[in-house]
Amino acid sequence: EKLYPHLREIDETASRRLEQIMPELMEKNGATEALKASDPMAWTGLMNSLKAQAEELILTELVYS
Repeated sequence: EKLYPHLREIDETASRRLEQIMPELMEKNGATEALKASDPMAWTGLMNSLKAQAEELILTELVYS
């Protein structure tokens, strides 16, 4: 009866961390509303890349360690 609460806690922590990391990565890498308006495909590719980076960082911090 301890596994499910533990996994829920990890999931919630990972979600909060993703919400913190994404704005920082977006700012550093120029994922702005202007880019989104002028080149939506480039913006989408950049956002996918940034999300993958953030998820890998979170996995390293929370799961693999």
